[in-house]
Amino acid sequence: MPRPARTVFPRLPIQASPQGRPITAPVRIPAARPAPSPLIDSAKSDLRRRHRQQRLQELPEVEAAIQAHARRLLPPLLEGTGWLGLYWPLPGEVDLRILATVLPGRVALPSVEAGDQGLVYRPWDPAQPLVRDACGLPAPAPDAPPLQAAQLGLLLVPALAFDGAGIRLGYGGGWFDRLRAAPPWRAVPALVVLPSRCRVMALPRDPWDVPFPGCLDEGGVHWLQDV
Repeated sequence: MPRPARTVFPRLPIQASPQGRPITAPVRIPAARPAPSPLIDSAKSDLRRRHRQQRLQELPEVEAAIQAHARRLLPPLLEGTGWLGLYWPLPGEVDLRILATVLPGRVALPSVEAGDQGLVYRPWDPAQPLVRDACGLPAPAPDAPPLQAAQLGLLLVPALAFDGAGIRLGYGGGWFDRLRAAPPWRAVPALVVLPSRCRVMALPRDPWDVPFPGCLDEGGVHWLQDV
C-alpha cells in the first residue's frame, strides 16, 4: 500500500520574546518538585538515551502511518468546539502539524511561561510568527490569555517510551506532569505519540508521574484500562 503523501510545513519565523531575551540560548526554569530518587533518576536517564535512539530509528518507517491515523481518528474525538492541544515537533518526534489544516482555528501549542504559570496552551495560527518560550521552544506569542482546561478536547504529547500503566517517559522537565496534576487538566483526554516499538511493559515511576489514558502509534489510537 502506498504511503500517504506527507505535507511539509515551512519553518515559521521565530522572533525575539516580548522581553527582548536572546533566543539563541534556551532558558531552563528549575522544576518545582521534590528531588528525584537517585536510582529512579539514573534508570530514567539510561532509558532516555536508549529510547531516543530507538525512536530515531523507527520514525522514518512509521511516521506516515501515525499521521494518517491522526487525521482520520482524532477529529471525531473532539466534541463540539473543543481545541486540540498539539506540540511543536523536535527532531525524532512525530510531526502532526498537518492537523492544523484538518482542524483550522482549533489547534493550540504549549508554552512554558516564566513565573508561576508553568505550562499553558495558546491558540496557534500557522500564519503568525512564533516566539521562544521559557524553555527555548517555539510557541505562540502571549498576546491573548491562555486556554483553560475546559476549552481543550484532547491533548497530544510526544514520548520516548510508554508503559502498560500509562507512564510516559519524556525528557525529564516534568511540565506535563505538573499541568495534569490539576484535576481539570487531568480530566482532558490525553494521548502520548510514539512508535509502537517504544511501548514497554513497565517504566520507573516517580511519585509525581501522572499516567496518561492512552497513546497514538502506527497501529492507531489505544486506550488503556484502569488508568
